[in-house]
Formats: sequence, structure tokens, C-alpha cells
Amino acid sequence: MLSLGAAACAALSTPDPAAKVKAARAVARDWRCGRLDWRFDAAPPDRPPRGEHPLLLPPGRMPRRGRGGTLASRIALLHALAHIEYVAIDLALDMVARFGAGFPHAFADDWMKVAADEAMHFAILDRRLRALGSHYGALPAHDGLWDAAAATAHDPAARLAVVPMVLEARGLDATPPTIARFEAAGDAPSARLLRRILADEVAHVATGVRWFRCICEIRSESAPTAWKRLVESYFSGVLRPPFNDSARAAAGLTCEFYAAVAQGYAGAPEKFPSSREGQFR
Repeated sequence: MLSLGAAACAALSTPDPAAKVKAARAVARDWRCGRLDWRFDAAPPDRPPRGEHPLLLPPGRMPRRGRGGTLASRIALLHALAHIEYVAIDLALDMVARFGAGFPHAFADDWMKVAADEAMHFAILDRRLRALGSHYGALPAHDGLWDAAAATAHDPAARLAVVPMVLEARGLDATPPTIARFEAAGDAPSARLLRRILADEVAHVATGVRWFRCICEIRSESAPTAWKRLVESYFSGVLRPPFNDSARAAAGLTCEFYAAVAQGYAGAPEKFPSSREGQFR
């Protein structure tokens, strides 16, 4: 029987986006159906191979995007989101391949589901790009998300603290205003896709928080205290409001985590639609 570790590494090492979507879904399905053995006998790549497109640029050299009004700016936004979801497939697979041996089977259950979700998100965003006359790979992108993964490859707590609890949580803040921009431009189909993705991402951040708390409990450390220490050590950016506090709270990422390290945040009034208004349904 093929091992879970080898199957996850094979999907990680698939550079073609369409093939990676199929591989991630297949690994998740095979694990769910009991067709993979609980072994980790393959080493994940330090950096998954990428195809010729999109061209990967340093973050500082990325062209500026508009705010969603024109067709070109909406395509640029969707392309950036598609790239995030593409890298997120690898982040979830790497979580299993790199750290799974040290956790119970439920850890793999959770992160393989995340990998399948991210593959679906990428697929629907690429389909939307094609409907608008473009495709994934048509524009440049940057690999900052994987840089964060590389910096935390030695410690699952650091990985969870930075990737789901900082970078993916930032998506909870950025997505509602992005939805509003698409709606203002009359692009209801794109807005619907982002609402669907946002609901899943709340659950993904919650998965990160849950396993981070599990590690902290084993290490007899306060989760908010450990998170602040790890973020200060491994996250080079700055946390700034506005924060989607209701979405973060729904994911278990309460303000006791980020209030003390966020610049200019003092428990500002909620500025985003709440779940009661249908934002996360």
C-alpha cells in the first residue's frame, strides 16, 4: 500500500497546476477511503517545483493592481487570489508530509481536507479567469507564502502560528472589501466565488488554531503567549488593522492573540459584516 507521506510528496512535486489539483484531490480521497498507509517514508521538497508560468517576482517588483473597477484590475485580483490558493494546496500537503508523523491521524484528516478545499478554490478561480478571457499564469506572481513555509519548516508550532494564523487570517480581513469591490463593479459571479472561499477559509484558520492550541497544551505554554513569541521570531511583516474580528473569532483566533502585536489596534469597532448578516454562510 502506498504511504500517505509518499503520496503527499508526489502531489507536492507536481508543477503543473491542473495536474496538482487532480493529485491533491486524489491524495485526499485515497486517504479518506483508507487506501494510503500511515507511513512517512518520503522527504518533502524544500521548495515545490513550479512551472514556467506564472513568472515569479520578488514582492517588491510586483506590478500594482487596481481596486477592482476595470476588467484588467479584476483579472489581476483574481489571478493573485488564484496564486494564493495554488500555493495553499502545497502548504496543506506539506503540513501532512513534513509534520504528520508527530501527530494523530486526525491531523492528516484535517489537513488533507484543507488541501482538497484549496485545490477546489484554485480550480474555480482559474475557471473564472478563463470566463473573463484570461487564465492562471497569464500574469506574474510572487512566492512570499512559500518563503514563510521555508522559514518554519523545522517546527509545526511556528508553521501554524505564521501560515494559517497570520497569513491566511489576513485573507479573512481582505476578502470582504474585495467582495464589495467586485459587487460595485457589477461582477456578481466573482463576488459569489469569494464568498464561498471565505467560508472555507474561516474553517481553515480554525484548523490551524485548533492544532496550535494542541501543541501548546502538550508544551505547557499559553497559546497566545507562544503565538506572539513565534510571530515575532518568524514573521517579518507588520500586523495592521482593520481586522475582521468576527471572522477571526469564529475561527478561534480571538483578539487576545493579536491585539498586543498589531500596530494601531485598540479593539476598534467591527468594520466588517458579521456572520449573522450572511458573510460566512
